[in-house]
Amino acid sequence: MSVATMQALRKTRAAAGLELMDVPVPAPTSDDETLVRVSAAGICGSDLHVDDWHSSYEFMAPSLPVTIGHEFVGVPESGPLAGVRVVVRPSVTCGTCTACVAGDFDSCTHRSGIGMTRDGAFAQWVRVPLRNCVAVPDGLSDELASLAEPLSISMQALRVAGALEGRRVLVMGPGTIGQGIALLARRAGASAVVLTGHDDPARFEVLRQMGFEALADVAGRSLAQATAAYRNGEMFDLVFEATGVPETIAEALTVMRNDGTLIVTGIHARPLRLDLAALVRRQQQLRGSFRPPESAWPEALAFIGDLKEHIAPMISHVLPLARAHEGFALARQKIASKVLLRPWEAA
Repeated sequence: MSVATMQALRKTRAAAGLELMDVPVPAPTSDDETLVRVSAAGICGSDLHVDDWHSSYEFMAPSLPVTIGHEFVGVPESGPLAGVRVVVRPSVTCGTCTACVAGDFDSCTHRSGIGMTRDGAFAQWVRVPLRNCVAVPDGLSDELASLAEPLSISMQALRVAGALEGRRVLVMGPGTIGQGIALLARRAGASAVVLTGHDDPARFEVLRQMGFEALADVAGRSLAQATAAYRNGEMFDLVFEATGVPETIAEALTVMRNDGTLIVTGIHARPLRLDLAALVRRQQQLRGSFRPPESAWPEALAFIGDLKEHIAPMISHVLPLARAHEGFALARQKIASKVLLRPWEAA
């Protein structure tokens, strides 16, 4: 009997590179799973790191080969949401640790990741737990819904930061996470929102379309020099790091006020050397922000619905899966903002 196959973008070995290949269509392994027909999936900065095989993603090695892709929207073929468009939380809880048994899934200690350690959504079909599916509200396009995962990360960064009303905010990194943080900070009442990038004209143009004008290019100059025109001699109250470049953190502390807070959201491929004496004497705080609680996902979808005209410019390219390597090149060269892949669209 012939086995149905599909096209998938795979990490096949612990080295740089991804392969677009035909693989068998997956099947649920229990009644707690479903197959989702993928409508659209976004290329994330993490996917670029996986492609490049940065050291911070070597945890994937025992799971290879694996199909990547973790920001997606699709339609389950079974379960309570069968036939309904959903986004899927990519963090899969184990169900057996003490926290899971107690129903505290946000505190699960043995997770797997769709698109990282189990097959992901750069394919026509993906196998997912039923409990990870979140219904998409009517009136929200597939393209916008696919942004739920990165925008939930942006929401978590603001949750970690605390109150923003009246605060001077610096967002380092003009990608999707940084764009979402900037939108949320503006909505939360920040008195100023400044964004920085490194030779990022395309993504700066997206930010202008989103209504941001305080954009500082740090290529060839220090962060202090680049942001001077927007600080009026003052320091920032809050800094959000969304670059994945560890050196930016030490530099950010020099433009953040005493008692200010720096929230790190990027995943970094190398360690950071930091002058802790200066941080201590200035009583600055350094906080990490990563996974949002499960309850954040409906909130992220509602946020997208409320501000969809401002969010729409984030998506710059929509390509068929067959052109995935082109999409990765556009993202890596910073020609694109957010690239979406459509697995069922003809090349």
